[in-house]
Amino acid sequence: MTTDQVAARRAAAAVRRALGGRQDVTAEPPPPPPPGWRPAERALRLGTLAVVALAAALVSGRPWLPALAAAPLVLLALALSGGPRPQEVTAEAEVEPRRCFEGERVTVRIAVSHDGEGGRLDPGVTLGHGVRLDHLAVGPHHVELVLTARRWGRWTLGTVDVDVYDGGGLARRTVRVGLGEIAVFPLPGHAGLTPVPVRLPQRLGEHTAARRGEGVEVTGVHPYVPGERQRRIHWPATTRRGAVQVHRFAAESAADTVVLLDALADVVDPVTGASSLDETFRAAAGLVRAYLRTHDRVGVVSVGGATRWLRPGSGQGYFHRIAESVLDVRKDLAHRAEGLGPLPPPALPDGALVYVVTPLADQRIFDVLHQVRGRANPVVVVEVPTGDPVVEPGDTEGELALRLWRADRDAMRFALVERGIAVVAHRPGETLDLALAPLLRTRVRGGSR
Repeated sequence: MTTDQVAARRAAAAVRRALGGRQDVTAEPPPPPPPGWRPAERALRLGTLAVVALAAALVSGRPWLPALAAAPLVLLALALSGGPRPQEVTAEAEVEPRRCFEGERVTVRIAVSHDGEGGRLDPGVTLGHGVRLDHLAVGPHHVELVLTARRWGRWTLGTVDVDVYDGGGLARRTVRVGLGEIAVFPLPGHAGLTPVPVRLPQRLGEHTAARRGEGVEVTGVHPYVPGERQRRIHWPATTRRGAVQVHRFAAESAADTVVLLDALADVVDPVTGASSLDETFRAAAGLVRAYLRTHDRVGVVSVGGATRWLRPGSGQGYFHRIAESVLDVRKDLAHRAEGLGPLPPPALPDGALVYVVTPLADQRIFDVLHQVRGRANPVVVVEVPTGDPVVEPGDTEGELALRLWRADRDAMRFALVERGIAVVAHRPGETLDLALAPLLRTRVRGGSR
């Protein structure tokens, strides 16, 4: 066995010991540790050996049995002379970073300080939801943990109970350290296409509007007006018409985009185990990042439990504000689906393109779509498939139910298309550009009030 393999086995054993044999901890934190000093495992073992030897000597009456108790008693006496025990023991935790993406690592450093003569440290870790302990290192005055963020959300990292032993290893004192919360952002889906609505606001951006203005796309020519730039003269048209003609350009405007997230239900694919809520937020993050890169204004609305929204804004730094505004949807799995109220008017600016990312699993999302459509906003439904229910081979009734289930979903999509709502399907693992490509053939139109 190589040195690296031995080190890896020791590291894995240290992680198992710190977790107490548990990798996923979903229960409440353990009860507070007892205050003050208490006997350690070494003292209990040596004391047990001495007591058993003396008891056997009294029962059997054999004079040589008390000699067996001499060795543990001598070890206890030697350990007691290890020096004064610390009276003040404190621990502070430093977590870096507090904000990360799924799959990234979080480093926790715990510094333990005490007066007097101290011994070794023995940490016990209670993990929170959404994180995994990958590595643990213990030093004379510090404990270092390496965690991996497994799922997006706002998670409590958990607690660490550090046992501080005295110099002889006969007594220990436990100090608890709370690690606080971290914000884990969903991994954005890959997207580069940014479909735009028919009507764009009069705001500087990169999308070409139908009206005349300053831009780079030529839409025609018009007679020269004093004050216009001579470099824009269109010489072929000037020669043909006998009068000076100049280029006419389309205005460049920014689009207002709102991503509406359906957090009413979290449906797990029975085959792949994928979560519809995870795929919904990853697709939404990809849409937000794509539009922010084109200098558009992007807002977000999440429905499910409390309705959360953030008015449209621009800039790459705005992506983190949008992500943080929806992390509370999954906060230690405290998901509540309550009644839905009307969407706030500032959340849906007039004419903004609205992406509704939904698995179409809860009928209440149709009430939300009715509100959005009633405000004449152009709407695109990005359907996140939930997977077909599993039917056992030969189950005739199950196969019939599956056909009815598929027909019902086809009817929902048809009803949305009949209302003038574009419906595209996003397959998990595929780029969003494949789903959005059909929207590039024509601009998305809105309804009428």
